[in-house]
Amino acid sequence: MADSPAPPPRPTTVPRTATQSLVLWIAILGSFVSFLDGTIVTVALPAIMRELGGGITTQQWTVDAYMLTLGSLILVAGSISDSFGRLRVLRAGLIGFGITSLIIALAPSAPVLIAARFAQGAAGALLVPSSLALIMSHFRGPAQGRAIGTWTGATSAAMVVGPLVGGLFVDLASWRFAFLINVIPIAVTLWLLARLSHRDDAHDVRRADARVDLVSAALAALGLGGVVAALIEQPNLGWSDPLIVALLVLGAALLAAFLVRQSRVPDPMLPLPLFRTGNVAWGNAATFLIYGALSLNGFVLGVYLQEGAGLPATAAGMASLPVTVILMLASSRVGALSGRLGPRVFMTVGPITMAAGAMLLLRVGNDFTYWTQVLPGVILFGAGLALTVSPLTSAILGAVDPARSGIASAVNNAVARIAGLVTVALIGTIVGGTLDLAGFHRTAVVTAALLAAGGVVSWIGIRNPAATDDASTDDAPAS
Repeated sequence: MADSPAPPPRPTTVPRTATQSLVLWIAILGSFVSFLDGTIVTVALPAIMRELGGGITTQQWTVDAYMLTLGSLILVAGSISDSFGRLRVLRAGLIGFGITSLIIALAPSAPVLIAARFAQGAAGALLVPSSLALIMSHFRGPAQGRAIGTWTGATSAAMVVGPLVGGLFVDLASWRFAFLINVIPIAVTLWLLARLSHRDDAHDVRRADARVDLVSAALAALGLGGVVAALIEQPNLGWSDPLIVALLVLGAALLAAFLVRQSRVPDPMLPLPLFRTGNVAWGNAATFLIYGALSLNGFVLGVYLQEGAGLPATAAGMASLPVTVILMLASSRVGALSGRLGPRVFMTVGPITMAAGAMLLLRVGNDFTYWTQVLPGVILFGAGLALTVSPLTSAILGAVDPARSGIASAVNNAVARIAGLVTVALIGTIVGGTLDLAGFHRTAVVTAALLAAGGVVSWIGIRNPAATDDASTDDAPAS
């Protein structure tokens, strides 16, 4: 009898199911509004200052008020996500983000705008951890890396839409309209969430033992608030001013109390044992350096190109467009390669490439020309960022149990936001109080140093995980 035919070879990829596609779109759009808001704000800062007053301090607080509540509350949001479910938390965050966007658009003064930005950061804290946790509970193996890469590339579209639409509104109408754009992706995401809730709630993984620690949330928010307020106001008052000293001491004491509490409570906001995993600890250290540099560069480049180089808001917003185009085109492919080859090389080469791009910005001079002074550095920056983002996310989230992906994502995002919070707060000190050409050059050097350090940290500490089969699942929730 003839041998029976050999079975067909196993496919190298598993087709994405309809539910997985829906989940990916929800994760993308749910995070989109947070990224969109960040890029719009950078372009709108000079116009906000001209209308509402307050100088560079208003600009810093407009950015840092949002990042302060986002960075501190994103930790408790991760616990909320693990406890109450990703879908419910994501829906609440979207509604809150939409309401606060409307308040910002109508703000009659700088204090009202800054207060609304505090509230918007609290809503934004609910979005990214739940979005990424949905991906982690629906995808496995290299398919998970591809999904995260797709999420990274697609959400990066906000970096195109934000500066372009924000700049057009600032130049042709008012910066206020730029914040109303958030309503569109929020409405679409809420509609998709309703479809997913009806079709499949089985993957909305939650931990029965998860608890929300409001005391820890207060300690983190107030501690960070004290330190950040001191860093922002220091250029105006000086390091020896009693208020600056009091804010620093009180902030540091509250943050120390927060860490002590995390080591003692049964269900901490910041699970310190997570950092016993090498990739989690080293990945978050790299995140702090890299994302601190990204926030510093984004703030200074967007503002200087308008106030120093004299570009209109739309042109200033478009200046970083090559970064986003490269990120959108390459992130999914890099995510897939990182899933097969491991993240270590990508997380080393990427930040060092960005550092080289930042150093090229030292070519910016009084006789400004975008094409030769800014564009080469921007292209290198984009290439390095594309090599970094997806592998960094996969390295950290892939090192933890999927049931803990909500809090792991929250911790990583909190580290990124706090890094940006600190570097933006230090801008006045870095530039010497005035964002002139010399201040811009100092910022480029600091940015490059932070990025290079992030690459070195990644090479030292990140380890590639053992190879796994290429599989994705939709029938069984994460254990």
